[in-house]
Amino acid sequence: MRSWRLPRAGLGGWRLPRAVPLRLRIFFRAVFAGLALATLAMAVGVLVEEKQLAHRHYQAGLQKTQEQIVARLRHPTGQLALLNPRMDRDKPGDVGGPLRPLVLPFSAIDFDDKTKVQQAVEMAGCLVQYRDGATLCVAVGNNPFAGGFIYLAGSFASGALVPHLPGELDFTTSHRVRVSVAMRGQTWRWVAPFEALADGANVGPSGAPGLRGRLTGYVDGVPIVHGTKTVRDFRGWLWQDGRCIDEPADPARHASVASPSGHASAASPSGHASAASPSGHASAASPSGDCAKRSFFSIRLPVEVFRDALFQADRGRIVWPPPDLAQILVRLQVLAPGDGAPLFDSDSEGAEPPFALADLRTLLLPGERLALRREGATEDLVTLVGGSAADEAPRARWIDGLVRRLPVDGYDAPLQLRGAIATPLGRYQLVLDGDVRSVNRTLAAVATRVSGYVGAMLAAVLVAWLLIELRIIRRITVLTKRAASVSQGMKSAGGLPRIDVADLRGSDELGVLAGGLQDLLQRVDEDLKREQIRAQQEKDQWHAVGHEIVSPLQSLLALHGDPDDPSHRYLRRMQQAVQVLYGQASPSEAFESTTLQLAPIDLETFLGHVAANADAVGIHRLRYESPGARVLVRADEFSLEDVVTHVLRNADRHRTPGSTITLRLGFDEREARVEIWNEGAPIPEAMLEKIFEYGVSDLGDQAGDDDRSGEGHRGQGLFVARTYMAKMGGTIAARNGDGGVTFTLRLPRV
Repeated sequence: MRSWRLPRAGLGGWRLPRAVPLRLRIFFRAVFAGLALATLAMAVGVLVEEKQLAHRHYQAGLQKTQEQIVARLRHPTGQLALLNPRMDRDKPGDVGGPLRPLVLPFSAIDFDDKTKVQQAVEMAGCLVQYRDGATLCVAVGNNPFAGGFIYLAGSFASGALVPHLPGELDFTTSHRVRVSVAMRGQTWRWVAPFEALADGANVGPSGAPGLRGRLTGYVDGVPIVHGTKTVRDFRGWLWQDGRCIDEPADPARHASVASPSGHASAASPSGHASAASPSGHASAASPSGDCAKRSFFSIRLPVEVFRDALFQADRGRIVWPPPDLAQILVRLQVLAPGDGAPLFDSDSEGAEPPFALADLRTLLLPGERLALRREGATEDLVTLVGGSAADEAPRARWIDGLVRRLPVDGYDAPLQLRGAIATPLGRYQLVLDGDVRSVNRTLAAVATRVSGYVGAMLAAVLVAWLLIELRIIRRITVLTKRAASVSQGMKSAGGLPRIDVADLRGSDELGVLAGGLQDLLQRVDEDLKREQIRAQQEKDQWHAVGHEIVSPLQSLLALHGDPDDPSHRYLRRMQQAVQVLYGQASPSEAFESTTLQLAPIDLETFLGHVAANADAVGIHRLRYESPGARVLVRADEFSLEDVVTHVLRNADRHRTPGSTITLRLGFDEREARVEIWNEGAPIPEAMLEKIFEYGVSDLGDQAGDDDRSGEGHRGQGLFVARTYMAKMGGTIAARNGDGGVTFTLRLPRV
C-alpha cells in the first residue's frame, strides 16, 4: 500500500476545488448571519407590537382620562371649579395670604343651621385646609336675589370657649372673631365677640355637653361704649363640641358645662376651673376640661357695595357674580382672651386650597390639551396643557427616530375626544386632545434601555462565530480537503491511499475524529480487498439462485395465464411484492409524503353527495344541514372524502345506538366550517389532541384483538385526516359539548 502526505497547498499536480470548503464556510456564516438578522428582526418586531399595543392603551387611557374629568366636574366640587374658573391655582402646592370669595353652586347658605352649613360647604368642596386642621370657606351665593353677602364657614381647635359677658366693654376678656374685607379701594373690618346662649341648647350632636352662641358684629377700630350699636346685617354663630378631639365620644367622661341658670357645676378632682357660664359664674372643669375641642362657625358679612351693584342701570340687567370677585380679599382671625397670637388666621402659610380647574392638569400626560367652554360662549373657561417631558428617561436619538418610523395602523389619525357636562348651573363643552408622541417617547426610552441587551446578543453571536470559525471550521476545512484526496486517489489509482492527519490529532472531538478516520481507512483498505473477492463469489451465486427462481415462476404464470384463475391473481401479487419490499418509508412517513392535487370544489355539493352515499358505506341515520349556498374551497376531492369518511366512521363507532349523526356546513367571509356531531360519551380532555397522533386507537390494548378479527382499528384514521387537512391548508379539531362530540373541519374559502 502506498503511503503519502497530502501537501497543504494541493495534491501534487491536482488541486481540490475550493467549492468544497467554501460551501461549508458559507453555510456556517449564513447561520450566524441569520441569527444576527433574526435578533434584529425580533427586536424590531417587538417594537412594532409594543407600539401598536401602547397606541391602543393610550387611546383607552385617554378615554378614561376624559371620563375622570367629566366625573370630577359633575360633582359639586367640580361645579364649584366651573363657577370659579379663574381661581388662583396656576402654581401647585401650598398657598397663603388673604382668601378670595368663591361662587357656590347654591343660591345661598342657611348660616343659622350648623348641620346645613356643614353639608353645604363640604359638598361644594370650598373648604381651605390648614396644617393645624382648621378649615375655612369664603363664598358668595350664585343667586343675586339672596342678597349681596359674603359667607364664611369653617372650624378650628381650641380649649373651652370663654364667652363675652353682657355689659362687658372689653372684648379681650373673651373669645372673638375679627374679619376684614378689602375691595374696590375700600376696607371693612368687624370684630365679633362670642356670646353664649342660655336657652338649654348647649348639647352636642352625640349627646355630649357642648356650647353654642352668637357672634355679634361690631365695627372694628371704633371705641366700644355703652350704647354702641352692633352691625345690623352681621350674623354669626359659633358651636363647640363637648368632646375632646383626641378622646372617644363618651359623654360620661366630660364634665357638665355651665347650666342655663348660671350656677356653677361640680368641681373636678383636679380643682381646675372650667369655662365661665353665660351668667358669669365659673363652673368646675372635668379632667378633660382643658383639652382641645372642635369649634365650628358660620358668618354672614354684609357688603353694601354688592347690593348697590346688583342692578346696573346702564346695562339694564342684573350682573352676578361681581366681575371683580377675584380681587376681593378676605381675612378672618379667631382670637383667644387676651392679646396673644390668634388661635386661627386665614393668612397662615401652608393652606391647601379647594379643587380648581387647574388641578385637572395632573390628569393630563405631556402634550395633551384640555379646553373647557360654557355652552354658547365664545371663549374657553380654561385651557390646560399636560406637563413637560423634561423628567422622562433618556433615549437614544437613533432609536427615537426608528420608533417614530415604525408603521402602526391608525397611528397618524388625530386623537380628539369631545363631551358635554350637564350641571344644574348650565352645560359645558369639553375638548380633550391627545398627543401620541408621548407613546413614541416612552417606547423609545424603554427601547434605549433594552438596546444594550440586543447589542450584547449580537456581540455574543459574533464572538461565537469567530470561535467556531477559528477552532472548528478551519480544522474541518483542512480535514475535508484531505478526506477528499482519498476519494480522488481511489478514483485515479483504483486503490485506497493512506491519509496523513497527524497535525489534526488532539484530545477534542475533531482530533479524535481525525485519528479514528486514519485508523478506519486502514481497516477499510484491508476489508475492501476481502470484500472484492467475496462480492465476486456472491455475484456468481445470486445469478444461479435467480435463474432457479425466475424460471419456475414464469412456467407457473404460463400454466395459469387465465385472469379468472385464482392462482394467476396470487402469482401476479408475488411479482408485485418486490416493489412493496423496496419501500423504505414507514406508514406515517408514506402518508406525510403524499402529494395532493388541489382544485376548487363546491363544498355544499360535495357534502350533499357524501350524505347521499352514506348508507352505501355502512353509515346510517346521517342528517345533513345545508346552508343552501355555494361554498368554494380549494381541496383534493378524494383526500377530502377520505377525511370526512374517517370522521364519520369514528362518529358511527362512538354514537349512542339508534341516534343520528349531524353533518353541518357553515361559513363566513374567510373560511368554511364542516361540523360532524354525534351523541355519545365525551372524549377525555387529555385525549382531545392525542387522538390525532399516529397509532392512538380508541380501543387501547384491545386494538390487536380487533385487528385480528378484521376491524383494523390501528389508530391511523384521524392521523390521516389531520395530515390531509394540513396539506389542504385547513385544520381539524374535536370538542365535547351538546351531549356528544363535535369534530370541526376548517378550510379557507377561495
